[in-house]
Amino acid sequence: MARILGIETSCDETAAAVVEDGHRVIGEAVATQIEIHKKYGGVVPELASRNHVVDIVPVVEEAMTRAQVGWSEIDAIAVTQGPGLVGALLVGLQVAKALAYAHDKPLIPVHHLTGHLHAVHLHTPDAPRPEAPALPHVALAVSGGHTALYRVDGPEQVRRIANTRDDAAGEAFDKVARMLGLGYPGGPIIERLARQGDPSAHRFTPPRFKKGNPLDFSFSGLKTAVLTVIKGFNGALPEGQPLYDLIASFQAAAIDQLVDRCGRAAESEGVEGVVLAGGVACNGALRAAARAALEAKGLKLYVPPPRWCTDNAAMIASAAEGRPLGEGLAPVDQRLNALGTWQLSAARS
Repeated sequence: MARILGIETSCDETAAAVVEDGHRVIGEAVATQIEIHKKYGGVVPELASRNHVVDIVPVVEEAMTRAQVGWSEIDAIAVTQGPGLVGALLVGLQVAKALAYAHDKPLIPVHHLTGHLHAVHLHTPDAPRPEAPALPHVALAVSGGHTALYRVDGPEQVRRIANTRDDAAGEAFDKVARMLGLGYPGGPIIERLARQGDPSAHRFTPPRFKKGNPLDFSFSGLKTAVLTVIKGFNGALPEGQPLYDLIASFQAAAIDQLVDRCGRAAESEGVEGVVLAGGVACNGALRAAARAALEAKGLKLYVPPPRWCTDNAAMIASAAEGRPLGEGLAPVDQRLNALGTWQLSAARS
């Protein structure tokens, strides 16, 4: 029974978790920086890095305490290798390298999006293991930094089949919330206020591409369309029902695009299931719309609980479980310099 400590610091969440057998989360801790970045309307990279430095050691200690394990009971350490904010990634990487060296543990670098795709397997010891999506399946990773579709044939067989051509869906939610003076993060605020609005009040045309991959995403045009509506209020921001209607229409348009691409990708790839992952997967309206649309096509939807949709370390430890703990993992003292150099170039790509 492999027991892996995962560390995640790709953006503004400092997280650590201990996971058994790649799916059972026995201890985890997260330090969020939402209040720190809220007044700036988004994540400030330098502040994120500084606060990771402050929080990382207490967070790791808290996760280990909650898991009730000591270092002798940890088989390996997994850490997010990227993509993400370079300074933030380096904090987690350096701490993971130091811990692996000090405790003589294998060090496993994990791609952040691979982690999100593994979150669907997670559960706590007092909950049953969730049904695993059959292979192959299609996965949508949708967050503030990523919106992409993947075909998953196995733990190490993941192929991207569509990507966003401009902005990520989560970034669009944050920017629209900022345009309307609603605060940060925009996703939860928009979801809450959209419940009071009419999603058909404004018609936002979905993007269609004459060239390239028709399954690609685009949200820049939707943001521009929302801004055009806002300008129609003659210098004032909409309030009350006009605000709710605009937000509901924006959210509906964003969700329609995501759900449409998921369904078409699943049919094109001939799979029976779709995994929804990433921070935007917390959105209840998206979950409901995706489930209804996919079930109408005879497809099944798999979504992690919200706690494992946002950035977390349990998903990083889970993704590491799929890799052998012996073969291919040289002692950490032989990997330090090469991994550090490779990590920087990977984070920038």
